[in-house]
Amino acid sequence: MTTLVFGHKSPDTDSTGSPIIWAWYLTEIAGTEAKPVLLGEPNTEAAFMLTRWGLEKPAIIDAVDEGQPVVIVDTNNPAELPANVNAADIRAIIDHHRLVGGLETKGPIDITLRPLACTATILHDLMGADATKMPEAIKGAMLSCILSDTLEFRSPTTTDTDRDLAEALAAELGVDIPAYAAELFAAKSDVTAFSDAELLRMDSKEYEVGGVSFRVSVLETTSPETVLSRKDSLMASMPAVAEQDGVDQVLLFVVDILREQSTMLIPNELTRQVAEKSFATVCGDADMVVLPGVVSRKKQIIPNLAL
Repeated sequence: MTTLVFGHKSPDTDSTGSPIIWAWYLTEIAGTEAKPVLLGEPNTEAAFMLTRWGLEKPAIIDAVDEGQPVVIVDTNNPAELPANVNAADIRAIIDHHRLVGGLETKGPIDITLRPLACTATILHDLMGADATKMPEAIKGAMLSCILSDTLEFRSPTTTDTDRDLAEALAAELGVDIPAYAAELFAAKSDVTAFSDAELLRMDSKEYEVGGVSFRVSVLETTSPETVLSRKDSLMASMPAVAEQDGVDQVLLFVVDILREQSTMLIPNELTRQVAEKSFATVCGDADMVVLPGVVSRKKQIIPNLAL
């Protein structure tokens, strides 16, 4: 049976590219028939990556069959996976996030969790010498994943391993990193076609603190004013999105890639409390607050959330 490879819901560039990369490796190198799939529409940056490197968009699924062999990449959080994922035959987990718990397997499996900025970097390491066999499109996807997850090395999650690999891939592909990163970020910043609810879910993860559940949404952009001009309607949409998604509150952080800061929207007293206790800031009566230097949900936002 073909093994399905997928990442988290609301797929970003890493959760779109890494399934493609690893399915290629399993099929072409390891001799295991594998197929990449997605758990939702890829964001605009991921869609740009697919077009730029001539990659077919993987099929989108919302559930897996019982006993279906799967490999999970770029997450280990059941909240970010199909509701029936534990019915599948999980063969491996490859991720760069903290261990959450809650996944069940049919037997012992390979689990690789490493403190790197990007899942694709881990995949390259796991390939060993076979990484030299990657075709240009797979290398392009890998480079895209790394530049996206590191914000072109601006993110505090960036390691020397991520940077060195990205520079080597760019050299092999004849790609200028600043120019290509600018193309990626421009694609990511084009959110004009999305509704407020879609923006709030586009790059989001569920997280609980002190018994309160949050949808922690991050929008990384080189044009923050484009998103912030919709501030009022975004905040008005938050209660309905929270209710539909079964969480208590949506937290939205608009990451300014170039200025290396975030703007957090403050629609109510709960978000004001979260902002002040989590980030040592004072909101006053403002409906948004700037958080200098905060660009990483994984390393700077979620670990600091407090009530």
